[in-house]
Amino acid sequence: MKICVLGAGDVGRLIAYDLSKDYEVSIADKSKERLKLAENFATTYELDASKFEDLVEFMKKFDLIVGALPGRFGFSTLKAAIKARRDIVDVSFMPEDPLELDDQAKEAGIRMVVDAGFAPGLSNILMGHIQAVLGKLDEGVINVGGLPKNPQPPLYYKVVFSPYDLIEEYTRPARIIRNGRLVRVDPLEDIKQLKIRDFEFESFVSDGLRTLLATIEAENLYENTLRWKGHLEKMKVLKELGFFNPENIEFTMKVILPLMQFESDDFSIMEVYGKSGEQEMRYFMYDEAQGGFTSMARSTGYITAITARLVLKYEFEPGVIPPELFGMEDDLFDEIIKEVKKRNIVLEEYHKGL
Repeated sequence: MKICVLGAGDVGRLIAYDLSKDYEVSIADKSKERLKLAENFATTYELDASKFEDLVEFMKKFDLIVGALPGRFGFSTLKAAIKARRDIVDVSFMPEDPLELDDQAKEAGIRMVVDAGFAPGLSNILMGHIQAVLGKLDEGVINVGGLPKNPQPPLYYKVVFSPYDLIEEYTRPARIIRNGRLVRVDPLEDIKQLKIRDFEFESFVSDGLRTLLATIEAENLYENTLRWKGHLEKMKVLKELGFFNPENIEFTMKVILPLMQFESDDFSIMEVYGKSGEQEMRYFMYDEAQGGFTSMARSTGYITAITARLVLKYEFEPGVIPPELFGMEDDLFDEIIKEVKKRNIVLEEYHKGL
C-alpha cells in the first residue's frame, strides 16, 4: 500500500515515521528544508498544495492520503481527495464543517476520516466511548493543552503547531452545547482558572468540539484549552486592539512569533469527562517530548497514524467518518487504546457509579 502524507511539519513527519515501519510512505511539502528532515524514512516530493488541480493529480499516485497541512488548506484537501477518489485521513484544524462533504464522499466511494489528531481526535474517540457507555450526558467536558515545560515571559507559550491555527483558536467563535442548545461564544470572553492533578492552568473555551456537536447527545458539552497563567490576558488585549484582524496578522506574527520560539521540551495533557445521573467517566492523558519529536507531534501524529492503520485494515463504509464513531465501537476503541499506550503515552480511565 502506498501512502502519502501531505505536510512535512513536525506532525506530518511523525505520521510518516510511524507508518514507514509497515508501509511504503511518501511525504510532500513545498519546503525543501522540511522535506530533508524526513528523507531517511520517506520518499519526498516538492508540492504546493494550494494548486488544486496539481494536488488532485498527485493524489492519484497513492492508495491513501494523510492530510497534515495547516487548517486553511484542510477543506480544499478533502475536496481534492474526492475528485481524485482517494481515501484520506486528515488532521488539519479547518474552519469549515467537513460533514458537509459526506454525500460527495459517498458518491466518490471514498472514506474520509476527519479531525484525526489529538484534540480534536483522541478527545473525540474518548468522548464517543463515554457516550456509548453512559448514554445521553448531563455534562461532557474536554480539558486539553500542549504546553512548554519551561514557559518563558512575556507570553509563556511556545508554538508547537501552525502559528496561524494558534491565532485562529483565539478568534474563531467557540461552538458549545449549553442547556441543550448550540451557542457560539467568544473564546476569550471568560478566562478561567483550572487545576488538573498538580498543574494549575488558565483556560478558555475553544472551538474544538466540531463533529461532536452533531454526534454526541448532551445537555452541556464544551472544550477548554489550557495555557500557563499570564498568556491569555495578553492575547485578549491583542485581539481587542485588532492585532489579529486579517489585515494585521502578518505584522502581528513578526512581532509575537519570536516570543513564542524558545528552547523547552513540551508536554501534552488532556482530561475528558462525562456525567449522566450518578454515573461518571473520566480519562486522563499525559505525554512528554521523546525520541526527537515534540509531545504535540507525538500526541497528534500517533493518533493520525493509528487512524490511518484502521482505514487500511477495515472496510469502513464510504463517507465522512468522525473519530468519535471509532470510540463508540468497543473493539475499535480497545484497539486504539492499546496502540496509544504502546507508543508510551499515558492514558488512564476512572469511573464512578458503573
